[in-house]
Amino acid sequence: MISKELLEILVCPKCKGELKLTKEKDGLICERCKLIYPIKEDIPIMLIEEAKPLNEHK
Repeated sequence: MISKELLEILVCPKCKGELKLTKEKDGLICERCKLIYPIKEDIPIMLIEEAKPLNEHK
């Protein structure tokens, strides 16, 4: 699980906007870019090319 401290300092690599955890805690959502950055093995994958469109999230 991602620590609260880490979540507070992470920003979207595309727009530098705020990120929030998905309900399932399996990704980080950028509302501004409409992207979800996945979390794999408790590590957020903060690469723009790895992000999925928000509407594709399960």
